[in-house]
Amino acid sequence: MEIFTLSNISTFGMLILLQIVLGFDNLLYISLESKKAPTEKQGLVRKLGIGIAIILRIVLLFALVSLINYFEEPLFDLNIEGIISSSFNVHSLIVLLGGVFIIYTSIKEIWHMITYEPQDESSNNKVSATKAIVLIVIMNVVFSFDSILSAMALTNEDQFWLMAAAIILGGVLMIWLADRVSNFLEKNRMYEVLGLFILFLVGIMLLSEGGHLAHLELLNNKIVPMNKATFYFILVILLLVDLVQGQYQKNLLKRKSSTPKE
Repeated sequence: MEIFTLSNISTFGMLILLQIVLGFDNLLYISLESKKAPTEKQGLVRKLGIGIAIILRIVLLFALVSLINYFEEPLFDLNIEGIISSSFNVHSLIVLLGGVFIIYTSIKEIWHMITYEPQDESSNNKVSATKAIVLIVIMNVVFSFDSILSAMALTNEDQFWLMAAAIILGGVLMIWLADRVSNFLEKNRMYEVLGLFILFLVGIMLLSEGGHLAHLELLNNKIVPMNKATFYFILVILLLVDLVQGQYQKNLLKRKSSTPKE
């Protein structure tokens, strides 16, 4: 089998692009979650968490290629006429639970910021490095489903090595970017709030995706997945609002400081 063919090279490029585009929300979660670990261990938490997750992604890829029918096979139905209709499988349950956890995490962190007290900074909001790594690995696996299933749609069954190589390279890029994103958030704490709201939006996106996979209907209305284009459009709008508001506040402070005191 020829490896360096034009078809394989172009497919590999698409897989890398897919890992980057679909990995943004994962990268944001890793950066925010690692900040809860002790300061001196945060870099290690990010690298080790992503490293373990890369291995598990390849295992998951192998499992999905071999057992795709099992993941898609219905486990149980939940039907109440006129209220709810659904058919849950393993894939939908994992995505739904991931969405619930991310929404809970983002709301908890936003609430912590609202009710912030100086003495809380060093102790109450910190977790052990081990717990942070475990959470990063678990959520990385949850985020992996979309990217792996999309990668499988772009390749053939005999191109397992191509998907595995893309996952490894995508993981290396994520390790490289995670430290930079975390450092940026540390130096620009105002964007941490924006990051948490984006994380909340990611949770909503996962819930809609999980509901769609479960063929969920609420009050006779089908749950449809949030389009990735819609997600990135909202993300850009949030970023622009944050930038404009920040600049406006700076201008107000300049005017206030330049106004002569009576």
